[in-house]
Amino acid sequence: MAALSKIPHNCHEIGHTWDPSCARSALDVTRGALEVSFKIYAPLYLIAAVLKRRKKDYYMKKLLPEILRSTSFLTANGGLYIVFFCFLRKLLGGFYSWSAGFGSALPASYIAILLERKNRRGLLTIYMANLATETLFRMAVTRGIVTPVPHGEVLLFCITASLYMFFFRSRDGLKGFTFSALKFIIGKEEIPSHSVTAETSVPRPPEAPAAETEASPVSAEGPVSRRRAMAAYSRRLLESICKHGPRHRCCKHYQDNCISYCVKGFVRMFSLGYLIQCGIKVTSAFRQVFSKPSRLPSLFYNKENFQLGAFLGSFVSIYKGMSCLLRWIRDIDDELHALVAGFLAGSSMFFCKSTTVSMYLFSKLVETMYFKGIEAGHFPYIPCADTILYAISTAICFQAAVMEVQNLRPSYWKFLLRLTQGRFALMNRKVLDVFGTQASQNFKDFVPRLDPRYTSVPCQKVLLPAEDIVLG
Repeated sequence: MAALSKIPHNCHEIGHTWDPSCARSALDVTRGALEVSFKIYAPLYLIAAVLKRRKKDYYMKKLLPEILRSTSFLTANGGLYIVFFCFLRKLLGGFYSWSAGFGSALPASYIAILLERKNRRGLLTIYMANLATETLFRMAVTRGIVTPVPHGEVLLFCITASLYMFFFRSRDGLKGFTFSALKFIIGKEEIPSHSVTAETSVPRPPEAPAAETEASPVSAEGPVSRRRAMAAYSRRLLESICKHGPRHRCCKHYQDNCISYCVKGFVRMFSLGYLIQCGIKVTSAFRQVFSKPSRLPSLFYNKENFQLGAFLGSFVSIYKGMSCLLRWIRDIDDELHALVAGFLAGSSMFFCKSTTVSMYLFSKLVETMYFKGIEAGHFPYIPCADTILYAISTAICFQAAVMEVQNLRPSYWKFLLRLTQGRFALMNRKVLDVFGTQASQNFKDFVPRLDPRYTSVPCQKVLLPAEDIVLG
C-alpha cells in the first residue's frame, strides 16, 4: 500500500528546503518562533494584568517570568518539531506517511507543554482537542467515510446548549466561570432555587408607595415641565404594562410579565452583541478610519454587526420564552424544561453560524461531563491527561499541516506560517503526493530551491531563484 511505503529522500529534500543543514534549519525555526512567541505573549499578558488590576508586585516579580515561560513553550513546540523531523528521518532511513507530521510533532508537543504553566495547560488542551476533532472530521469527509449533515454546526450547538442549560438548572451542575457566564447571559431569574444565595437572590416585588399610585398633575410652568411630566407618565405606563401582564406563579421575574421579560432579554443581549461586534470592527480598521473617514459609518451599519446581536438576543429570548411557556403548560418549574428550552434556543445559531464555536463549546461540555464522572466515581482519573491529549491533538494538526493542509482550519495554518516565518510552506509536498493525500494541492506552483550537492534523488533540481522564496 502506498500509504505505508517509505520514501528515501533526506531532510533537505522534504523539510528544510531552504538550508541543507539540519542544525542551522532547527536554529532558524527556533529563532523565528522565539521572536513571534514573545510578540504574541508580551502584549497578551500585559493586557490581562491591566484588566485584572494586578498590583505592583506582580509587574515587578511575576509578569516577565510568566511571559518567558509561555514564550519558551511555544518556541519549543516549533523548534523541537524540526529537530524530531530530522531525527526520525535518520532513525528510520526515510519518511513514512506518519513520520513527517504526527511522529515528529508528538514528542515535540509533549515536551513543550511541560514547559507551560499548569493553569494554562487545560485551556490549551481544550483548544487543540477541538481543532484536532474538526481536522479529523474534515479528513473523514475528504475520504468519503462520513457525509456532512446540513447545518450540522447548528444541530451540534442545539444539543450542547440543551445540556449546558440543564446543568445550569441542576443542583451543583455548573461551577466557576461557566456558571457565572450563563448567569450573566440568561439572567438571575432562571437560577434554580437551590442555587440562589444571598448574593444572587432575586428580589421580590416591592410594595408600591401610596404616592406612586396617584397620578402626578401636569405642571403648567412651561415646555420643560410638560416634557418631564410626559416622560414620567410614559415610564409609569410601561411599568404598568410590564407588571400587570400575564405571569405564571412559578416564574421568578417578579418585575415583569412573561412577554416583557422575553423582550427585555432580547434587547439587552442584542445591544451587547452589536456593541461587541462594532468594537471588533472599529479596532481592526482603526488605521483605515484615519485615512478614509468615509468608511466609519459602514463600520457601524454593517450586516455582520447585527449577526452576533441577533444570535445572542434570540438565544436568550427563545430560552426565556420556552421556559415561561412550559411553566404555563405544566404548572411547575422543572429542571427538565431547560433541556427543551436550551435545544430550541440553540437554533439562534442560524443568525451566526460557526463550526469553531460549536466545537469549542462541545469540547468544554465533554470536559465538564468527564470531571463530573470522576467526582461520581464513574470515570477513572488519568494523571497528566491534559498533557497527553494536547500532544496527540497537536500531532494530528501537524499531520494535516504536512500531508493535507486543505483539511486544516485556515486560521491555524496562518498561525503556523507566522510562527515559522513562512517556512512551513517551503516543504517539498509534491514528493509527499505519493502517499495519496494530495499534499501539494495548495502548492501547485511551488518548487523548492535545493542544493544539488545534498540531494539523494537526481531529479531534485534548482528550479527557482533564491529571491522567489519569501520567508515571513
